[in-house]
Amino acid sequence: MTQPVALADWGSFHVGGRIVEIAGRTIEKVRFTSSVTFDWNPNGRYHVDHAYVQYMIPAGATRLPVLFQHGGGLSGTMWETTPDGRPGWARLFLEAGHPVYVIDGVERGRAGWCPFPEVWEGSPVLRSAEEAWALFRFGRAEDFAARRGFAGQRFPVEALDAFLAAFSPRWASNNERAQAALIAAIERIGRCIVVAHSQGGEHGLVAALARPELVAAYVGIEPSGFPEPSVASAAGHRFLFVLGDFLDATPLWTGLVAKIDAYAATLARVGARSEVWRLAALGLHGHTHMPMMDRGSEAVAARILDWLNAA
Repeated sequence: MTQPVALADWGSFHVGGRIVEIAGRTIEKVRFTSSVTFDWNPNGRYHVDHAYVQYMIPAGATRLPVLFQHGGGLSGTMWETTPDGRPGWARLFLEAGHPVYVIDGVERGRAGWCPFPEVWEGSPVLRSAEEAWALFRFGRAEDFAARRGFAGQRFPVEALDAFLAAFSPRWASNNERAQAALIAAIERIGRCIVVAHSQGGEHGLVAALARPELVAAYVGIEPSGFPEPSVASAAGHRFLFVLGDFLDATPLWTGLVAKIDAYAATLARVGARSEVWRLAALGLHGHTHMPMMDRGSEAVAARILDWLNAA
C-alpha cells in the first residue's frame, strides 16, 4: 500500500540537444481539424536530440536524487506505474525519501521524435508483442498465443496489452545522442544515483564513467551494453547489476549474463565496488527482464534501497 507523500516541488524540463535546419522540402496541405486546413511548410529550424525529465522532490528530502533511465523501445512511464496498476519504482523510491527524476530519452515519450530522415540515420523500429514476450522472458515463443508464461514467472500477463501500449519507436543510430542527453540531465540535477534498464543500462554506465564525480552509484537492471572502464572513472565507485530469473531461456540471455559477470569483474579490477545479484539466488524467484513491473517488484525495490542506504 502506498503512503501519502508531501512534495516540496514537482515539474519537468527538457535538456540537451541541438538545432537543425531543414530545407528543400515541399509545402504540404494538412487538415488539422474538421474545420481547419493548413499549408504546412516543413522547412525551418528544429530542436532535436534532447531529453525530457520529470521530477518530484519530497518535502524535507535528505537522500540523494535518483534518476531513472528507461530501456529500449520504452519511455519513462515504465518506472511510474506497472501495467496492472500497481505503484512503480518512481513512487516507491519517492516514498523512501529520494527526490526522483524520470527521463524520456532522445526520441522517446515526451522528448518527441523527428520525422525527417536526414536528421537521424536509418529507419525507426517498433517492438512487436511477440518479440517482447520471448525477449523479456515472459514465456516461450511458442506459448505466446496462449499467453502461457514460464511456470512461476511474475510478470502480469493479463496486462500485456497495457504494457504494449507503452512502446515507442526507436532509432538504432541514436545511442550516442541519448547518452549525451542523459549526461546533460545529470549535470543539471547534480550528484545523484542512476538506475538504468536494458539498453538504457549502457547509457547509464557511459554517464557514470563520464561523470564519476556526479554519479554516486549505478544500478543496472539487466544492462545490455558495456563501455570500457578505467581506474580514473570507476575506482571507488559503486556498481550494482540486477538479474532476474529464467536466464537460460535463450542463447542471447546466456551470453548476456556472461558478459555482465565479466564486466562486473573488470570494474572490480580497476578498483570499483561492483556486485552482481541474481534475484532467484536471493530468494526472489520468478522475475523477468522487467522486475520493476513484475508482481513482487516492491521487494526488489526494497533490496536496492537497502543496498543504496548501506553505503
